[in-house]
Amino acid sequence: MTSYRSLPAKAAAALALSLSIPAFSAPAFAAPLNVEKEQVKLGFIKLTDMAPLAVAAEKGFFEDEGLSVTLEPQANWKVLLDRVISGELDGAHMLAGQPLGATIGFGTQANVVTAFSMDLNGNGITLSNEVWKKMKANVPMGADGKPLHPIKADALKPVIAEYKAAGKPFTMGMVFPVSPHNYELRYWLAAGGINPGYYAPSDVSGQIQADALLSVTPPPQMPATLEAGTIFGYSVGEPWNQQAVAKGIGVPVVTDTEIWRNNPEKVFGVTEGWAAKNPNTHLAIVKALIRAAQWLDENDNANRAEAVKILAKSEYVGADAAVIANSMTGTFEYEKGDKRSVPDFNVFFRYNATYPFYSDAVWYLTQMRRWGQIADAKPDAWYDETARKVYKPEIYLKAAKLLVEEGKSKEADFPWASDGYKPVDNGFIDGIAYDGRKPNDYLAKQPIGLKGPQKVEGGQLVGG
Repeated sequence: MTSYRSLPAKAAAALALSLSIPAFSAPAFAAPLNVEKEQVKLGFIKLTDMAPLAVAAEKGFFEDEGLSVTLEPQANWKVLLDRVISGELDGAHMLAGQPLGATIGFGTQANVVTAFSMDLNGNGITLSNEVWKKMKANVPMGADGKPLHPIKADALKPVIAEYKAAGKPFTMGMVFPVSPHNYELRYWLAAGGINPGYYAPSDVSGQIQADALLSVTPPPQMPATLEAGTIFGYSVGEPWNQQAVAKGIGVPVVTDTEIWRNNPEKVFGVTEGWAAKNPNTHLAIVKALIRAAQWLDENDNANRAEAVKILAKSEYVGADAAVIANSMTGTFEYEKGDKRSVPDFNVFFRYNATYPFYSDAVWYLTQMRRWGQIADAKPDAWYDETARKVYKPEIYLKAAKLLVEEGKSKEADFPWASDGYKPVDNGFIDGIAYDGRKPNDYLAKQPIGLKGPQKVEGGQLVGG
C-alpha cells in the first residue's frame, strides 16, 4: 500500500499537488483524535444498509477512534430525524433526501449536514401476487421463459387502468416523502407513462392528479400491509423485498440499480450545530464508517457472509439470515426461485460510494422540484448552493487523509481531485442523461413532472 509516509518529501508533495490536496507530514504513530464526546448515541432503521454502523461497532472501528457508541433502532424515519434535531441522538443513518428536505424546510425545518454516503443501490419495488400475475402478461419473456429485465412500468399501466375502471384506487407504499424509495418509485412509474402525483403547499399528500396513489408505510410493516391488501405494491430497502418472496405474498419486479445504476441511497446525518460543536467526534465517526465500508466491499465482498450474521442479530436488522443473504451476497430473488446475479445490489465502498457528491444532492433536489415538494422554479445556482450547504466532502476528505496517514486506507481509493460533480450519468431506465450542473435542463427532459415556471395550484398545473 502506498502512503504519504512511505514517499520521499518531494514525491509526497508532488503527489499531493496532483491530487489537489495539500501535502502533509505523517506523524510517527497514529494517535486517536481528541474527541469532544466519547459517549455517542446513533440512530438507525432496521435495514441492511445500516451495515456500516453495525460493522464499525462489531469490528472495533469506533473504539479505535476513542468512541463508545450506542446504536439505537428507531420506530420510523420521522422519529429518527426529530430525535437527531432535538439532540436525543448525536447522528443517524438517514435517507439521502432527509438532510436536504430538512434544510429547505419541506416537512421539518433544520440544518442537517452529511459528510458520508452510506451506500449505493439496495432498494426494490415489490408488487402483490395478484398485480404481478396481471402485469406479467405484458412483460417480454426470454428464451428460458423468464421475464426479461429490467421490467418497465409500461407493463403495469394497463393493470392500473383496469383497477381504475373498476373503481379501485391503485395504492402503493413508500417509506417517507423525501426518501430515495419515493423518488425511485415515482421515476419508474413516470418512465412507464404513469403519473405518481404531485405535492403542493396546500396538499402534501403527493397524490394530486395521481394514477397511482403513494403513501407512507414504515419499512418493517411493508410485507404485512401488502398481505392485508391495503397496498398493491411498495418501494423499500432490504430485507423487506426478499421477505415478500420468502413469505410468498409478493414479487419484486425491479431493483433501484435497474432504475438508476449506482444511485446513492442512505447518508450519515448530523445537525450543523452538532458538527460545529463536535468537529473531532464527527471526523472520528466518519473515519470509522469509511473503514467499515471498506471492510464490507473488500476482496470482492469476501466479508459479506460475516456481515449477514452481524445484521441478523436482533439489535440490528433482526431478520432471518437467509433472507438478508439473498441480496447482501451478490444475488437478488425476484419470483420465487428466480434468483439472479446482481453483484452491485448493495455497494458500500467501491465506485466512491462513501463520498458525498454534490451532484447526488442536486439529483434529489430535482426530484423534489419535479413532484412539487419545491413549489417554485429555482435557478441552477440555487441547486448548487443548497447541495453545498448540506453535503460536506471537505470533512470526508479530511477523514480519508487521516486514514491514509495511518495506513488504514489507500490513496487511490478516494476522489481527491473531484469538484463534487460526477460525469454526465446515463444509467437511468428511461435513457435520459443527467448532468448535475444543469438541473433545469434535466427537468425539462422529463415527460411527466414540473418544469420551468410550472407549479401546482388548485389541483392543476399552471405557468407553462
